[in-house]
Amino acid sequence: MNDNNLLSRITFDKNILAGKPIIRGMRISVAMILELLAKGANKEEIF
Repeated sequence: MNDNNLLSRITFDKNILAGKPIIRGMRISVAMILELLAKGANKEEIF
């Protein structure tokens, strides 16, 4: 995937997680994903 395609998957909705950026179709915030990755989690553990 190119960067534009990946970035198009990030969205926000004031009715989901108080408007925090999320991955489209999921209820996990981008911040939470980045935090988990920083702590060493892998893709399978997150998704």
